[in-house]
Amino acid sequence: MASLTADAIVCAVRAHGEHGAILRALTAEAGLVAGYVRGGRSRRLRPILMPGNLVALELRARTEEQLGGATVELLESRAPLLAEPLAAAAIDWVTSLTAATLPENQPYPALYSALGAVLDAIGVAPSARMWAAALARYELLLLAELGFGLNLEDCVVTGAVSDLAFVSPKSGGAVSASAAAGYEEHLFRLPPFLRGQDAAPAMSAVLDGLVITRHFLDRDVLDGRNRDLLTARERLIGRLGRAVA
Repeated sequence: MASLTADAIVCAVRAHGEHGAILRALTAEAGLVAGYVRGGRSRRLRPILMPGNLVALELRARTEEQLGGATVELLESRAPLLAEPLAAAAIDWVTSLTAATLPENQPYPALYSALGAVLDAIGVAPSARMWAAALARYELLLLAELGFGLNLEDCVVTGAVSDLAFVSPKSGGAVSASAAAGYEEHLFRLPPFLRGQDAAPAMSAVLDGLVITRHFLDRDVLDGRNRDLLTARERLIGRLGRAVA
């Protein structure tokens, strides 16, 4: 029998049968895993099986291919954040994106750590600007982990490593200001925080970063699918934009 005991971040929960639920959660060593939680729709377990929560997960299956049975204990609840529309939209998006895009049973320890950091930031950051920057960096990391990383280290046209101001929507490579002259309107603005150069970016810069990651997530990872998922993201971006205004 295959088994797993690990801390896990709840990413998605789907009703199954009259009382049960299918849980998808991200772990550090096993990656995204799925399991059936008996009584998962009960009054006792619903508050535990909420996206964003950190749980102690025990998963058991007869074979590696079989959907195993899962039991969970709450380690950290993020339920209070779900009462805040902006924070709730962010948690819904980042956990749904993770559940929808990662293959199961493949380890992504960097993503596990980064997802936890984003959720922590949503809970403690003094402004949405700070956790929204962490969200953009998480999306950038997810692209890289899935094999669609952007090259933001040097200019895709000249090879220069300075004055990088734009990103090509075709190649995903950075473009220097001089190389972009005359073509700026066809490129994405590259905010320095995506290159680790601005610890406290303005919200306008954060939104520029989220425009970049949205384009490449849709093109390379979602491939035009999961329109409902992108609709949820657009609601989040709209709320962030209103927060700026």
